[in-house]
Amino acid sequence: MAKVEIDKGEEKPSFPECAIFINHLTSERRLSVYTARNYQHAIESFYSWICELENKEMGLNDVTQSHSRSYIIESQNKYSRKTLRNHISGIRTFYKFCQARNWANVNPFHNIVLPKPDKPLPKILTKKQVFKLLDQPSAQSNKEKQFEFKPLRDLLILELLYAAGLRVSELIGTNYGDINHENASIKVLGKGGKERHAPIGNRAQKTLMKFRDSFAKDISSKAPIIINEQGKRLSIRSVQILLKKYLKSAELPSDLTPHKLRHSFATHLLDNGADLRAVQELLGHSSLSTTQVYTHVSAVRLKEVHGLSHPRA
Repeated sequence: MAKVEIDKGEEKPSFPECAIFINHLTSERRLSVYTARNYQHAIESFYSWICELENKEMGLNDVTQSHSRSYIIESQNKYSRKTLRNHISGIRTFYKFCQARNWANVNPFHNIVLPKPDKPLPKILTKKQVFKLLDQPSAQSNKEKQFEFKPLRDLLILELLYAAGLRVSELIGTNYGDINHENASIKVLGKGGKERHAPIGNRAQKTLMKFRDSFAKDISSKAPIIINEQGKRLSIRSVQILLKKYLKSAELPSDLTPHKLRHSFATHLLDNGADLRAVQELLGHSSLSTTQVYTHVSAVRLKEVHGLSHPRA
């Protein structure tokens, strides 16, 4: 992989060792150019800040922990907590790289205290919004009795994302051999190669069978379920684009992603009394703590309902 290139007109001053570090990330560690550029931007931003602070060019060994603490404090007004934590991680890694080559005596960012990351509650769709979204593929068809390829395929995508709480990567990775028609479920390969059986419900199953019977070019065990008109497996990007289209036609927030249907799936289950452990299994979470965020979402929603409905709220 080629080293990261920067347009000459955009070159910024930095530690001389930075260029070697960035090339190491792309050529030896095989990180993406995008990731390497984020590291580079973090190092350059810090270098510019400290040179301006001290009013001189600074070297690696001129930086102290006092500098690093001051940088973190001041940067909280400029960056979100998540971005700042990523920046500090990049600079810390850069210093580790330099220490290993005896270019830096100490790492001024070692064991430095960072602001705790924000934990925003996941955005979800209400049940009414989900149903409105699911109505869009048929509304976007030519209002004929028979579905055309794209509206029925798109309905299947939306149905499966919400009915089974699938990740997009899981959805597009499913094959006809993964379907269990007897119990209306799909075998899913999740994160870390973890396998689970995701129930899809009768409605999604009927949509799947209708699409298969009408448009599938190949229903062998290794044939993909979610395809384009040429019969090829659909991409994640294509799913994201079609969701944006239907969000717009449904007049729903445009910043919602396919993953928000997964959030909605989990929250609606808990709203209706599902056991947290069961939701964990359905989502394929290895840790219950990952699933527990949805209990907070559900609690917020219940509080809203209580406030609107209880006579003494």
